[in-house]
Amino acid sequence: MSIMVPIVYVIDDDQAMIESLTWIIESIGLEAKSYSSAQDFLDNYNPQQHSCILLDVRMPGLSGPELQTKLNEMGGINPPIIFISGHGDVPLAVRVMKAGAIDFLTKPFNDQILIESINKALRVDRANRDKRQECAQARAKFALLSPREAQVLQGIVAGKPNKVVSSELNISLKTVEAHRASVMKKMGVKSVPELVKLVLTNSIQKETVDEE
Repeated sequence: MSIMVPIVYVIDDDQAMIESLTWIIESIGLEAKSYSSAQDFLDNYNPQQHSCILLDVRMPGLSGPELQTKLNEMGGINPPIIFISGHGDVPLAVRVMKAGAIDFLTKPFNDQILIESINKALRVDRANRDKRQECAQARAKFALLSPREAQVLQGIVAGKPNKVVSSELNISLKTVEAHRASVMKKMGVKSVPELVKLVLTNSIQKETVDEE
């Protein structure tokens, strides 16, 4: 199966709960994959997989919040987590939500609420992955720029006129204009506002050196 096809991971040490959650997930046309422990999930975890997690709070070995902490420490794009608990532990709910959880559901919960939470989590994961891909593509384009082109780009993003960039870099105005045209082409944009947005929204930075 393609890693872009969503999977809902169910992590719970209660087999009856796993079967119940799996039935609900599959009833809306999604694939469910279950694990009886957090460690079992980590041993098989693919960070590239488009997914979300239904995670029990209390389990033998690594608890749900401990797994959340480990995933956060790993960095990258972590699957959005929906916590499921048999106890209305408000302080814990606040803590895991602050750490990035999508939802905290207390058993018993309404099936429709769970489904809405799953759909929300998958939308968040898809958006996060699209953003990461967009950023990687922007950085790949930026890497094609020469050091001088990168300097000209910095001037453009700072809103400096070509004459100012020419003076600061001690190069001719025609050279600035040529570099500017090359930057626009390599970055795949047709306007300065589009270029500035691309650079700023993807936090592109690069050290530059003076050319002879």
